[in-house]
Amino acid sequence: MGLFDMFKGGSSGAGEISYADLVAAMQAKSCTLIDVREPGEYASGHVAGAENRPLSGFDATRLPNDKPVILMCRSGARSGQALAKARAAGCADVRHYRGGVMGWAEAGGKLV
Repeated sequence: MGLFDMFKGGSSGAGEISYADLVAAMQAKSCTLIDVREPGEYASGHVAGAENRPLSGFDATRLPNDKPVILMCRSGARSGQALAKARAAGCADVRHYRGGVMGWAEAGGKLV
């Protein structure tokens, strides 16, 4: 059973992952978190362990394929665009956190 199979039936919509499920995946180190904001935004505060791959140069064909991928941005718009690009490239094991770093922080998540 894959990471996203575990979360089927949760509160998140198709292609999305909830805060609780993202926290669990990060704690279990069972996903790759990719922040698609620009480098300056990423440097101003990001989730620990997130890789920075800005949407401006986003290449879905270069996403890691050893674990499910979760995409994040400031508020969910850019990660949604990156998700659409990933799906168009045939990547199935990809979701996005619609709340972005703003929602992460509002839910009590720490930024580094």
